[in-house]
Amino acid sequence: MTTSTPKGRGGLPVRLVAVILICTLIDALLSYQVSRWAYGWLPVPASTAAPYVDGLFSLEVGIGSFIFIGCVGFILWSVIVHRAEKYDESDGLPIEGNTRLEITWTVIPFVIVMALAFYSIDVNEKLAALGPKVKYDVEGGLGPETSLVVDPHKDYGPIQVIARQWSWEFIYPNGVRSSELHLPINQRANFELSSLDVIHGFFIPAFRLKQDIVPGSVISYSITPTREGRYRLRDSQFSGAYFSHNQTVVIVDSEDDFESWLSTSSAQPLVAGLSPGTELYAQRLAQGDRGWATVPPAPPPMVNDPGNPNAPHDA
Repeated sequence: MTTSTPKGRGGLPVRLVAVILICTLIDALLSYQVSRWAYGWLPVPASTAAPYVDGLFSLEVGIGSFIFIGCVGFILWSVIVHRAEKYDESDGLPIEGNTRLEITWTVIPFVIVMALAFYSIDVNEKLAALGPKVKYDVEGGLGPETSLVVDPHKDYGPIQVIARQWSWEFIYPNGVRSSELHLPINQRANFELSSLDVIHGFFIPAFRLKQDIVPGSVISYSITPTREGRYRLRDSQFSGAYFSHNQTVVIVDSEDDFESWLSTSSAQPLVAGLSPGTELYAQRLAQGDRGWATVPPAPPPMVNDPGNPNAPHDA
């Protein structure tokens, strides 16, 4: 007398269904843990935009981990449990297409991608509400259509951000110029981004925000820092030979310290600001100007506060 293995509703053995559910639960728990670890892979969060970007990144890491762990786990299970005998050289079963399976592995990725797309759109809309960016021609200025979307409530600014090959210059409303960007904490800082030559990228990893700076245009941009400290501003666009050195520091201070810095800097004379490309280009000329051709860097900007490029920064 033979006993049949209990079947589930779909015709699968109950034991197999239980194993699949347990493995899926373990996969989900591991993926969730990896998604929590993902927060530590990013620089310190230092702006109002950071939590939204970090949440999206964590979700994407969690979904990717679930798929990766599931696939690798299934492969290992197949290799260990269903490997062929030592001298078995026979062919596998001639299994042909499974329409139900093909529909399943088409629908599931489609649903995941669409869910991520809608969530990304929602995050992008929230970031736009935190700091809208508007582009307008330098010659034409603000037109009727752009004046409707520019936020009239400015906590501080605008700060003029001038990018060039290869240095940064920041001009504050009271006329102070600096090579490092100083910002007051918990105040929405508004910028006017411009480039004097080619496309540059205004990117502060700790703030999770990046904006391309297009020559011939001025771009309105806003950031609200939420953590005091020193952070790195990088040129995220390839802008020529020394673009990787086109970096500076963003210093977030308390409101009192920021106002004190503005007052102190306004009394300082103009001096040459930070320009790493100038020194590198001089070294190139001293070595015979060999290698790929490059343009000479722009003269260092004249600023009240050149900053300290050797001071440590948080991110």
